[in-house]
Amino acid sequence: MKPHAFVAIPFGVKKDDQGNEIDFNRVYADLIKPALEAAGLEVFRADEEEQAGDIRTDMFQELLLADLVVADLTIDNPNVWYELGVRHALRARGVLLISGGRMPTAFDLYTDRKLRYSITNIGPDPTAIEKDKAKLTDMVKATMESWHGRKVSPVYHLLTNLQEPDWKSLRVGSVREFWERHETWERRIGLASKAGQIGDVLVLADEAPIAAFRAEAWISAGEALRKAGRFLFGLEQLERGLAIEPHNLRGLRGKGICLQRLAVEGKPGHSLDRARAHYQEALEKFPADPETWALLGRVDKDDWVVSWHQPGKTPQLMRDEAAYEDALLRSAIESYATAYRRNPGHYYSGINTLMLMHLYRYLTNDPRHDKDMAMMAGAVRFAAEMEMDPILAFGAKTTLGDLEVLVGTPDSTKAAYKEALAKNGKDWFALNSSRAQLQLLKDLRFRLDNVEAGLSVFDRALQKLTKPEDKWHPRQVFLFSGHMIDKPGRQPPRFPVSKESVAAQRIGEALQKLEAGPEDLALTQGACGGDLLFTEACQQRGVMVQWLQPFDEPTFIQTSVVCHSETWRDRYLKAKAKLTTTIRSAPESLGPPPKGVDPYERCNLWLLYTALSYGISKVQFLCLWDGGGGDGPGGTAHMYQEVNRRTGQVTWIDSRNL
Repeated sequence: MKPHAFVAIPFGVKKDDQGNEIDFNRVYADLIKPALEAAGLEVFRADEEEQAGDIRTDMFQELLLADLVVADLTIDNPNVWYELGVRHALRARGVLLISGGRMPTAFDLYTDRKLRYSITNIGPDPTAIEKDKAKLTDMVKATMESWHGRKVSPVYHLLTNLQEPDWKSLRVGSVREFWERHETWERRIGLASKAGQIGDVLVLADEAPIAAFRAEAWISAGEALRKAGRFLFGLEQLERGLAIEPHNLRGLRGKGICLQRLAVEGKPGHSLDRARAHYQEALEKFPADPETWALLGRVDKDDWVVSWHQPGKTPQLMRDEAAYEDALLRSAIESYATAYRRNPGHYYSGINTLMLMHLYRYLTNDPRHDKDMAMMAGAVRFAAEMEMDPILAFGAKTTLGDLEVLVGTPDSTKAAYKEALAKNGKDWFALNSSRAQLQLLKDLRFRLDNVEAGLSVFDRALQKLTKPEDKWHPRQVFLFSGHMIDKPGRQPPRFPVSKESVAAQRIGEALQKLEAGPEDLALTQGACGGDLLFTEACQQRGVMVQWLQPFDEPTFIQTSVVCHSETWRDRYLKAKAKLTTTIRSAPESLGPPPKGVDPYERCNLWLLYTALSYGISKVQFLCLWDGGGGDGPGGTAHMYQEVNRRTGQVTWIDSRNL
């Protein structure tokens, strides 16, 4: 979706300070609007609102939410200056000033970007308008690219500690249509996230009408990808959201977790030092946030564990290495302890602090933490026992079990962990995660009697459960786009019916070369021609096929299956009968396309984002294409450009060489 621009400009014909008349409607229509649209923005000014109502509500909403505000200061119009002042009060950036003839000399505007355009008679100078439009377009692009650079509002520039208000907290309630559309969009984002349809979330994020909405959606998509283990693609989405809202705490935490997981997995270019640096930067913005301090503690703890917990080492050697890396252990203790000092009710950081202190005493015989350990045990117990949220009950009870490992007996340890299992004894992954922490303690031979008692509880519970199968993840994802079969008499021919059999053969050969099989997923629309040939070839090889379509199915069949010949209906229905997945339509899953969004381009992005959500490296794009542009938007050329830009993993079957 295009970024949103609001233009603050006088309406109609007004006189300048020399008594010359200027038609600002012409300035807007002939210069400003086309220049902003050429820069890729959707343009709005308050008098264009067609709905009846108070124009001020629309104006205030735009001044708060618009990606860019362009203010025309050719004359000293009080309305324009007022609107500019409101924007400067609400937002630190995203302002561009223009003027016909003279430039404003107000000292408050010395930091703002400015552009002077030529004016003659009653409107823009016709001899200079093309040049002025080009300059304005270039300046708009530069302003948008540096949106999070220096602050241009004199309010935020001089009051350096002032924070921009949250856009939701300044909701103008009477702008019902705007917020009803937002709430519908937000519900779709939530449903798609809950269902794990990350491709849907990404399309909806792109379609958000303003930057604030897009940031929210990209961060939600990044979080969903992170929870699904797609840390690299999740990191990309979180960074897109943070580019708009760099102080979004949820996004900052999520980015750190992705960086940490990528480092633990050994992904090239990622290290725990990078994750640590990110958390330290986040803590400069949110120094009192216990969760971020605890996440930093987790990085420090992982760094320490990696230094000694390696396959093939004996318990004695691991213990010696763990003791030798005492500096790393102290860093982890300090980070977790800082989190706990920020919030003594944050029992997760408390028990981790206490556990690492006990390990430090055990490994080094250094008594420096003895006093703190004695004091913290009671505090952590109190915090965990005071947990009232039933969703967090398992974590609180597990904390009490961990505490008994440190200060209790085998019997009290066993009893505490059994209490935890009573709250959540069926979640295999939660139980296995708690067991893994106990196994680390066993590897160090720490409090073996208590640790063994705890392990026996989790082992017995896990034996009663069948390890849930991981959600099916395809080995490869084949994304296809290709020409529909030509309508009779098309000139020049692109994919005539006479080329159908050889095209089918080439598609089959390409799939064979890529070793397509039952472990893979194929994504396409199901249109006559290339899509159905691809579908049939995939089904012959046992590949799971998913159809995503730009319209509801009856409309799609009429526009893209039987549009040139009824003979394709039967093939469509036969292929549909073999599908093991439900056909998904964009209007049902994503809602109707926003104004100005082509349904075919939208479906291409939907297919692409859905494919990428399984992992960027898994995506293989196959296309049946003549190398030219399509008959309209959203064709194979559009998909080829998108995929080639992102992955480069393309198999191009050139229809000119069939």
